[in-house]
Amino acid sequence: MTVVEEVAGQAGALQPRQLIVTLYGLYAREHGSWLSVAAVVRLMADLGVEESAVRSSISRLKRRGLLDSRRVDGVAGYALTEVAEEILADGDARIFGRRRADEADGWLLVVFSVPESERDRRHQLRSQLTRLGFGTVAPGVWVAPDHLADEAAEVLGRRGLAGYVEFFRGAHLALGEVPDTVARWWDLDHLHARYAEFLDRQEPVRERRAADDGAAPEQAFADYVRLLTDWRGLPYADPGLPLHLLPADWNGARAADLFADLSGRLTGPAHDHARRLIGA
Repeated sequence: MTVVEEVAGQAGALQPRQLIVTLYGLYAREHGSWLSVAAVVRLMADLGVEESAVRSSISRLKRRGLLDSRRVDGVAGYALTEVAEEILADGDARIFGRRRADEADGWLLVVFSVPESERDRRHQLRSQLTRLGFGTVAPGVWVAPDHLADEAAEVLGRRGLAGYVEFFRGAHLALGEVPDTVARWWDLDHLHARYAEFLDRQEPVRERRAADDGAAPEQAFADYVRLLTDWRGLPYADPGLPLHLLPADWNGARAADLFADLSGRLTGPAHDHARRLIGA
């Protein structure tokens, strides 16, 4: 697993290290990107994670270059590294601000060529394009909705990969049905299944919140951290294609609406609870 994948999150059961990354992304950056070990242990206890698992996960995140040990006023703790802060900042825009393309946007084509002697850079480039939401047209030819152009240029430039790529804008002059072509460029079945799993896990949370909107702050906190950890990998996998190019039973929009609804309900009480625990 790459550092970016560690931060973005993967499908499946939520791991303590993923929950810790979410905690740092949500709450540490307003405290100088640092949290004391004691605060992390308290926060994770409300998520049902024991202290031994917390310390083990922090050690792993430190080895991955995402956290650095640091004492503040004599208190032991860990701070986000520059790499982690950069990835989390990218994630903020992707998770909370990314829009869906419409038909008028057109397409962005990326063509790249990497010498055989730099195969590691080729792997990095493919990983970055996948994370940005590009689909594969042919070896060395990737496509995405055009509204991703600025983000792609900025991210590839920052990673030192811009020199390997050429960008083109244009329309798709299809000889067949565009939705059929799109389904060859992206694995929409897999993404549909991931959205279905998200809906299965989070719909019961909405039902519970609707039945008892005055739930304890610690429950709102736990629900919100799990919600964001569960969600944050999906915007990296979804290219944000226009809805008319997607299958009729597409569930991504419904999942996005559910995420927005629960976020609106949970953000405030979760933040208040976290702030109390961090300051304890």
